Amino acid sequence: MERDAASFISFLAEQRGLSEATLASYSRDLKQYITYLKDKQIDDYRQVTRAGILLYFAYLKEQGKAPATIQRVSVTLRAFFQYLLRERRIDQNPFVMLEVPKAEKKLPQTLTVEEMERLLETPRPETPLGLRDKAMLELLYATGIRVSELISLNTADVNLALQFLRCSGERGKERIIPFGGVTAEWLDRYLKEGRTHLISNEQDNPTLFPNRRGERISRQGFWKVIKRYGQEAGISADITPHTLRHSFAVHLLERGADVWSVQELLGHADASTIQMYVSRSKTNLKAVYDAFHPRAKREPEALETTDDVSTKDRQNVFPSGKG
Repeated sequence: MERDAASFISFLAEQRGLSEATLASYSRDLKQYITYLKDKQIDDYRQVTRAGILLYFAYLKEQGKAPATIQRVSVTLRAFFQYLLRERRIDQNPFVMLEVPKAEKKLPQTLTVEEMERLLETPRPETPLGLRDKAMLELLYATGIRVSELISLNTADVNLALQFLRCSGERGKERIIPFGGVTAEWLDRYLKEGRTHLISNEQDNPTLFPNRRGERISRQGFWKVIKRYGQEAGISADITPHTLRHSFAVHLLERGADVWSVQELLGHADASTIQMYVSRSKTNLKAVYDAFHPRAKREPEALETTDDVSTKDRQNVFPSGKG
């Protein structure tokens, strides 16, 4: 059973081009499922039934797994059994006609602009590591890239003169993302004053953001960095690198950016994915409309000459406040 799971993970890596984090998640889900099957004296995937899968989801719920986790596991298993059927390891797919309740999507955790400013001001750029952290936070918030994309950047991926970076996202899709002058200044200072102290041989090491040993900083390493700065900034929210990505999207939408542009910057293939950001920014839609629509406001003179209906009359026409 483990051999089939390993073959499936290799297939995903070679044919689908999934990220290492996604592959690790699939592998972990399958390992836990195989352990469950063996505990139930099941040693062949042909013995798995639709009822058995539903019992497994019920078991996960009893173990206190979140609905989102169970939904993720269902995606893993559904793809796995489709693979087994294609490879003729099973005769029937137990997921056919099986519907798993979808987990309710939670609105992403975001920071306010004021909180974001406090976080960005926390690193101490007087030291090489502090300067590196400052540059990383500025770049993450300025571009909205994923943490996996951030730590994978090389020096050649950043163009300070034109102020854009090149990164490869999920499935190897390359994106060109702009950033502003403030971020460019911090990156320039970091490259001149910070990175040179962290890497002994720059010609043999293209890594943009190394750790204190000169090696590429890890996801876990940067996660600890951002947690520490969040606490120092006095921010009560549970900050992760993805929090900055969410904040990047919401702050753009709140200021009038169109959904399609934000979708392109984030690297989302499906426009529906970005709807959660739109939901978070809806509270500011009226202000955005007033600020950007050419006919949102009229001059007082125009109101006097073109509107013959008094305020009292308007209230009578729309007594409920709906027009």
